[in-house]
Amino acid sequence: MKKQNLTETATGSAVSRKSRWSWYAYDFGNSAYASVVLLAVYSAFFKNVVVGGAEGTRLWGISVAIAAIVVAIISPVLGTVADFTQSKKKFLIVFSGVAIVFTASLFFVGKGDVFQGMLFFILAEIGYRGAQVFYDALLVDVSTPQTIGSVSGKGWAAGMIGGVVALLLVLLPIQLIGNQVVPYAFFMTAGIYLLASIPTFLWTVEHRHGEAPAPGTSLIRMAFRNLLGTFRAVKHYKEFVKYMVAFLVYNDGIMMLMDFAAIIGATLYGMGQVQLIIFVIIIHISGTFGALFFGRFSDRKSSKEAIAFAVLLLIASVCCLFFIQDIKLFYVVGIAVGFFLTGAQAISRAMVSQLAPVGKTAEFYGFLSVAGRTSTFVGPLVFGTISFRAHNWYANHGYASLQAEQLGLLWAIGSILLFLVVGLVLLLFVKKERA
Repeated sequence: MKKQNLTETATGSAVSRKSRWSWYAYDFGNSAYASVVLLAVYSAFFKNVVVGGAEGTRLWGISVAIAAIVVAIISPVLGTVADFTQSKKKFLIVFSGVAIVFTASLFFVGKGDVFQGMLFFILAEIGYRGAQVFYDALLVDVSTPQTIGSVSGKGWAAGMIGGVVALLLVLLPIQLIGNQVVPYAFFMTAGIYLLASIPTFLWTVEHRHGEAPAPGTSLIRMAFRNLLGTFRAVKHYKEFVKYMVAFLVYNDGIMMLMDFAAIIGATLYGMGQVQLIIFVIIIHISGTFGALFFGRFSDRKSSKEAIAFAVLLLIASVCCLFFIQDIKLFYVVGIAVGFFLTGAQAISRAMVSQLAPVGKTAEFYGFLSVAGRTSTFVGPLVFGTISFRAHNWYANHGYASLQAEQLGLLWAIGSILLFLVVGLVLLLFVKKERA
């Protein structure tokens, strides 16, 4: 009989290598969505083709914000239900299905379809972000307390590879045929997302046993009761609360960089669709190494030190955008940003698993989602509003339209730096300890 490679998870149960690698596979698939829809293709397509001009940047920020609000409202309650009933995988399947269906639906969005383009994206984004809560919560089921950083990093690295694969598959037909095949990229992305998710749905094992609600108590009532109990007991998890506040702020800067990367590249450096795809591929390759490096850094030092180091160097990288005009140097900055940004993201979820008490991981990831989604709500609105208003000011003072839009974007990039710096300072006050 073939011997299974088993280790003890953070929950005290045995996990096979098959379960862990199946968990990695999901990151491969959902990163195809992030790469094509958020980073390289749809964001620029929506801004430049569906809407056009500075108004496209503003409406893109509003779309991201609406999805963030919805996920922020529902994820803590659903996270509590998932923890109580051992149904993290079930919720993962449901939200993934929503993301996959509406990613494919972006195929039907064309020039002038502003409402349709916003609606389909918002629903896909709700599915993607909601699924991420439950996928992240499974981290404790596929790692040990000693390897949680490296396992999280390897999952993120798998995601970077998935993003590169998706972008390469998109790049070839665009290069050979032209931008008219861009809508087909969304069908292909949905297919990759679906296929890569199947191993996770089938073979990743959720170890903690669920419980049934008390007689006469509905799951929703039970969820709110448990959630209220967690709020009351939160004083016992002060370090988690401090970390959540820090994450709220520095993640703002990270999400703003991700959501507006294509718009920044297209507006400041005149990058076309093919150049944007190549740029994001480069970011993903550097991000793969960043996730692996900071995963090991976290296990050897601490998650706090790894995140702080990554955010500090990310700040330095973003500062370079104010001093460069050559597109070649923008590619160099992209390599650095991808390395440090991905490292910070990969270890952020590992730190939550270290601060959350056993048995409340999905619930605490739900709280983290409130922080993350609220930051995703604030960040795009801040970026879009600053960019739009600064553009109008410059335009009203005699600047050419493109120059006004570029200067407005630089002011918005300044807001990214502000969030990163403040978040880093707050992170320094979090103690290195477990729940």
